[in-house]
Formats: sequence, C-alpha cells, structure tokens
Amino acid sequence: MTHPLDRAVFNALTTRLSRLTTSDSGALAARLDPEVGVFLAAADDSAASREALGVLARRYPGAGLVEREDGPMAGVLPEGVPVAAQVALVQMAATALTPVGSDAARLDGVIEELGEADAPAMLALATLTKPGPFRSRTRELGPFVGIKRDGQLVAMAGRRLRVDGFTELSGVCTHPDHRGMGYAAALSRVVVGEILATGEEAFLHAFADHETTIAFYRGLGFQTRARMTYTSLGEV
Repeated sequence: MTHPLDRAVFNALTTRLSRLTTSDSGALAARLDPEVGVFLAAADDSAASREALGVLARRYPGAGLVEREDGPMAGVLPEGVPVAAQVALVQMAATALTPVGSDAARLDGVIEELGEADAPAMLALATLTKPGPFRSRTRELGPFVGIKRDGQLVAMAGRRLRVDGFTELSGVCTHPDHRGMGYAAALSRVVVGEILATGEEAFLHAFADHETTIAFYRGLGFQTRARMTYTSLGEV
C-alpha cells in the first residue's frame, strides 16, 4: 500500500477536488480546471492511462505533474508532449505546530479571510512573488487568508490539494516591500492550525534547492517525508 501523499495530485483530483477537474470517462487521468491550476495525473502506468494522460495534456496545454521521485509514476509522461522543465521538490508534513512566537501576538486582529472581491489582488500578488502555479480561480481551492496594509493585499496563504486525512498549505507569499514582518509565519500558522483542528495532517511542497524556505517550514513544525519531481509540460 502506498501512502496517500505519494500520489497526492491524482488522489486529490479524483476525490475531494473532483468538482474542479476534468477527466476521461474511465478516470484513467484527471486534469485540474486550467483556470484553477495546472495539475494533471494518470491513474497508473498502463498504456490506457498514458493515452488518457496525453489526451488531456494536449487538450489543456501547460499542465504540470507532481510525482514521487523514487515512485513507479516518476517516468510516466504523455507521449508527444514536450517537457518544458523538471524541478526537484520536497514534500513536507506536520502533525503539530511549534510554539507560537511573538510575531503572532503582534499581528493579532490583522489577518482576514479573502473573498471573491480580493481575486485580482491575489492573482497580482502571486504573479509578482511566484509561490507556485497560481491562476485566475486558484482561490477556489482555499479558503485563503491575508494581510492588508492601507487597503493593499501584502501577504496571503491558503490551501490547495486535499486527500483523505491531509490538506496542503500553499500560496504562501509576501510582497517584497513587506517582508521581514513575520507575515508568512503568522498566516501559515492560521491555515495549518485550522487544518490540524479538523483532525487532518498538513502538508506542503517546496523547491528542494530553497534551503531557507525549507528551514522556515521546519521552524513551524514540518518535516520532510519525500522527494518529488515537478514536471512542467509545454504546448504541442
């Protein structure tokens, strides 16, 4: 038996996020709505699944796959679709947060849940800071929370993939002019705290070569559980 997070994308797209996906009739492959995100995954390494993967990759170009680096799906790619890039990730998980620091007390009352009216500002902030793939309707994977200064959204964090027993922390970013204020830590603690309060475990993905980012999440209570590969597909 594999761990649910070993194939977090496929497991999420075919269960708790199925309302936001498109798939072949036999569920051999699934693709997140392109306006929501980039994720694409096949059910297994069979010829039928590979074919279904290719159909969705060509129909909805610009997709991305996340698979365990040492897993059986690591080399399963749609035939005839170019690979734009491959990046190493670490997958981290947390069952508890570390003790709250002084930054949380200073930010008390500032954090707010973001809504549809905040969509343009959320997209603009993510486009500027590049926390990971973020599209016009990515907010629908949330909820997201944020911090505003003088009416401007300067930091946010939210949720993305969901599988049974696990929810992903994602979209954590801060405007360059407002870094060093503890915003990312405070927002992450809010989101992770809410996830843990439901009885689930929190997880996330970070670039494997971003040592500062990995250390930041370790400081919150996350531990690395697996190395993953993110494959970005080009257009045919």
